[in-house]
Amino acid sequence: MTLKENRIYLYLAVIAAMSWWLVKLAGLDEIERAITPPHSPDYFSKGYTKWEMNELGTLKSKLLSDEIIHYSDDGTTHTVNPLMFFYNEKTPPWIIKSETGILSGDGKDLLLKGKVTVSRAKAEGVSELIINTSLLRVKPESSYAETDAWAELISPPNRTTGTGMKLIFAKPIHLELLANVKGKYETK
Repeated sequence: MTLKENRIYLYLAVIAAMSWWLVKLAGLDEIERAITPPHSPDYFSKGYTKWEMNELGTLKSKLLSDEIIHYSDDGTTHTVNPLMFFYNEKTPPWIIKSETGILSGDGKDLLLKGKVTVSRAKAEGVSELIINTSLLRVKPESSYAETDAWAELISPPNRTTGTGMKLIFAKPIHLELLANVKGKYETK
């Protein structure tokens, strides 16, 4: 092969070398990576709804939230105005509402902050129950909730207050106030 026959390859080599040189000159080969703050969100949602079914395909729980934000560094999910429904077979659902909430990365622990209300409507065989408290820790898998804060239980016309509470909201339902328990009960 002669130089005349390889002229096309020479032109391509020169063009490649010039392109490489221009890329280096312009600094386009250095991809600058933005420094991500340690606790920054990786995704979010507004108007979030989540349904969870049991093994039989019936509704087990439902979560509604104005906004959720997930953080990749610790796997937590932060919620704004979460509203949760926990369904039982023959009774009205337990409804838990709070101002904010933080769900652990493994989904087993939920910390509800601000004003927290736990309620269950009246139905055949069950009384209406409203619980007002703050800083409630919920374990959704085991239908368990607890707080060390003040709690108020209202089952009209009765009202009971105390400090610290444990609640199992699946059968068998168990509710316990831990200290400083005071009540107002209406007798018939």
